Amino acid sequence: MNQSSLQVPAFSLILLIGVSGAGKSTFARRHFLPTEVISSDHCRALITDNENDQSATGDAFELLHWLAAKRLQRRRLTVIDATNVQADARQSLIDLGQQFNCPLVAIVLDMPEQVLNDRRKTRTDRSFADPVLHRQRRDLWLWTRYLEYEGFSTVYRLKSADEVDQIQVVRQS
Repeated sequence: MNQSSLQVPAFSLILLIGVSGAGKSTFARRHFLPTEVISSDHCRALITDNENDQSATGDAFELLHWLAAKRLQRRRLTVIDATNVQADARQSLIDLGQQFNCPLVAIVLDMPEQVLNDRRKTRTDRSFADPVLHRQRRDLWLWTRYLEYEGFSTVYRLKSADEVDQIQVVRQS
């Protein structure tokens, strides 16, 4: 991809998609207002005071969906920061976007394995075992090839850290 900007509708539901350590949260902080981003990790923290507490995942996603629905009901740009690598995980969010008749945008951060490994070594907030990352990478490869057919109006796939660093998000009226 040789573009320097991602065009997103001012009212849309944006799903950030990528394995753990791909840079989704950093991308979200760089390009969107904190109030526009709903993070599954933050929802876990709101429930248990620990964003890494996987036992709260069900409750966290219930909260994430509720918050997203409230924002979309008010026609606010909404960004979902979660791995979203499996089609099943995306479907309820796609349904939600369609319920509110808003454009669906997928931004896939498909980083090379070496980038992911380097980032994993420097993360102090959590650690992921090799099997978890391999499963997420496999799911990313398997389940994001046909995003256009899932209902996304626009799909962007960023394949390197340099590409991510050079991108600007431009909101369309």
